[in-house]
This record gives sequence, structure tokens and C-alpha cells, in this order.
Amino acid sequence: MKNVTVRNLSDEVHRALRIRAAEHGRSTEAEIRAILTNAVQPPGRIKLGTQLAQIWSADPLTDDEHDELDNRDRTPHQPMEFGE
Repeated sequence: MKNVTVRNLSDEVHRALRIRAAEHGRSTEAEIRAILTNAVQPPGRIKLGTQLAQIWSADPLTDDEHDELDNRDRTPHQPMEFGE
């Protein structure tokens, strides 16, 4: 875990954080962690892996699409040649 120090926080903001923490039944430090976590990782965000899984499960390939992928040219490519 990393530590962060916030300097020059106004008394008004610190007081508001303490009140908000008390309303949520947690320490001021825990409240600040929750605020920062929600700011950078909102609960409704879609993660790439989840989104890809939804795409594949919602619209699977048809038999024709599977056949097209299976029948593709599998000839190895020739490496590039650079002139001297």
C-alpha cells in the first residue's frame, strides 16, 4: 500500500470530510480512501475483459463465420527482405 500526504487542506474541507466520514460510520482516512477510489474507479465502469466477454456471449459467431475462419489461408508468410 502506498501513502499520500495532502498538504494545505483548508479547515472547511477537513471539517466536511470528518462530518461525511461520521455519516458513513468510518474514519476520516477511510472516507478519503473511499472518495479517491470512487473518483478513479467508479462502480459503474465497464472493464475491458468484462466488455469483451459480453460481446462474445451476446452475439456468438454463426456457423458460416466459423467455417470462414477455419478455411482461411494458413500459408506461412515470407519474412521481409531488406536491400543491401
